[in-house]
Amino acid sequence: MDPAFLAVQALSGLSSASSLFITACGLTIVFGVTRIVNFAHGSLYMIGAYTAATLVPRLLELSFGPVTFWAGILASAIIVGLIGVIIEVLLLRRIYGAPELFQLLATFGVVLVVQDLVVQVFGPQDILGPRAPGLRAPVEILGRRFPSYELVLIAAGPIVLGLVWILLRKTRFGVLVRAATQDRDMVASLGVNQALLFTGTLFLGAFLAGLGGALQIPRVSANTGMDLSIIAEAFVVTVVGGMGSVPGAFLAALVIGQLQAFGILIFPKSTLVVVFLLMAVVLAIRPHGFFGRAEIIGGTHAVGIASRRPLAGRSFIRITLMAILAAFPLVADAYLLKVATEILIFALFAFSLQLLIGVGGIVSFGHAAFFGLGAYGAALAVKWYGVSMEAALPLGLALAALGAALVGAFVVRLSGIYLAMMTLAAAQILYAVAFQWVEVTGGDNGIVGVWPSSWASGPILYYVLTAVLTVITVLLLKRIIDAPFGYSLRAARDSEARAEAIGLKIRQHRWFAFTIAGAAAGLAGGIYAFSRGSVDPSLLGISTSVDALTMLLLGGIQTVMGPLVGAAALHALRVIGSCRSRRSGGCFWA
Repeated sequence: MDPAFLAVQALSGLSSASSLFITACGLTIVFGVTRIVNFAHGSLYMIGAYTAATLVPRLLELSFGPVTFWAGILASAIIVGLIGVIIEVLLLRRIYGAPELFQLLATFGVVLVVQDLVVQVFGPQDILGPRAPGLRAPVEILGRRFPSYELVLIAAGPIVLGLVWILLRKTRFGVLVRAATQDRDMVASLGVNQALLFTGTLFLGAFLAGLGGALQIPRVSANTGMDLSIIAEAFVVTVVGGMGSVPGAFLAALVIGQLQAFGILIFPKSTLVVVFLLMAVVLAIRPHGFFGRAEIIGGTHAVGIASRRPLAGRSFIRITLMAILAAFPLVADAYLLKVATEILIFALFAFSLQLLIGVGGIVSFGHAAFFGLGAYGAALAVKWYGVSMEAALPLGLALAALGAALVGAFVVRLSGIYLAMMTLAAAQILYAVAFQWVEVTGGDNGIVGVWPSSWASGPILYYVLTAVLTVITVLLLKRIIDAPFGYSLRAARDSEARAEAIGLKIRQHRWFAFTIAGAAAGLAGGIYAFSRGSVDPSLLGISTSVDALTMLLLGGIQTVMGPLVGAAALHALRVIGSCRSRRSGGCFWA
């Protein structure tokens, strides 16, 4: 292969790595001090791009020149830093001691709010920023042209690394940041104003996110999809490098940049999967990343279903609920039956996650992987083998259980945010496979024509089938939760050391729980596939996993019935929202 081409490709990888490091560096510093899993970091990156794309052209109208351009980039980053301070004061300050999943959902809520605000403020159209003055012409490298602005980006990463190193090593603020990263409680006991320290840290992290976004405007347009695309890669850099380690983030960014630059040449369809595959491999070998430390993992997992005396009259409550489910088709029309069917499906999906989080303390950010596997397993069985729904549903469940068993074998070795990110990596890898393996999965078009058998094709009959399968599976999971196996999971959740001391095989029990939960989620996914008649990669996406977490927390993680209530509440809110878009024909399903 042409050496000049390889050199240019390597430089392109360095440019991407430098840009990624600047953004991920802020996320790393914020987590190291506050232990916040800040999903909104990508939103700050997007705001930086939009702000720069709007502000810099206006400044250039007043005074055209390199100084004005770079001043506009810096001003945009400062504005984003101030926005980060506002988010810290209003939201993050209230959830510092919360478990990771509470933080994730709170900051994911910020993502949704910011997306709407960006559209309202900047408009729905993409905004292309100006070219950097003096850096418009390409340069010759071994006879090949290379954008001169990319060379500036290559230098920007090491410059930011050096400035951050000086800040952390040579200033009092940096000393406090490093001390808080090592032992936050000790810093508080020494009388340090933690509120001020955290606010300063959030400003620094948001500033770097805004800087990373602002630096992109000469090469890409500002768009509303920037936040989720960058946050996934930034999380990978942060986790692979080691949570809280700035040098680790720099090394991880370099590795990822080169993998992306050369991986596309070797495996053209690997662009979406290579980053998360790297994270999965690194965490399987080094559970805390390149330079991570076990003691910096934040949050607590001792939150979930408690051991208590059974509620009086629970048999009567169960019979009443089943009677309501059985009588519902007598009073509901086809639309309400469709809504009720999907509520039951997602109730089962959320309840399967309760076994992991509420009982076992296994925080999963990627439970959609098994929901999607169940859906695709059933759909592929229909498409490729022409089997009926009765055979396709067990096949989808089996595929989800197999996937959960394989992922769980690696997941149970981890803990804290590393465990959660491994589950996210698994879901994103499967999403990439579903999206890019067009010959089998249909790509982003998905698989259509997945319809139930004739005896269950009507709204009433399919509702009854869904209700029966959901009730049976929930009762089985409830039986597992109340069995000695469930109590062993709670013991490991509350105190691993004590659980191991009494002879419990923690990893083995958690692996079993992961497999069972994945199988139940796969069943929910298979039922969902037949209810909609099609499947697509969105079933494996981050938003689907967040939906399950939202249902679980909305209903109450410390109660057995919480996921069922949460699923009904969340779906009801969506139905109400969709009905506001009413047309002459009635209510539109969201």
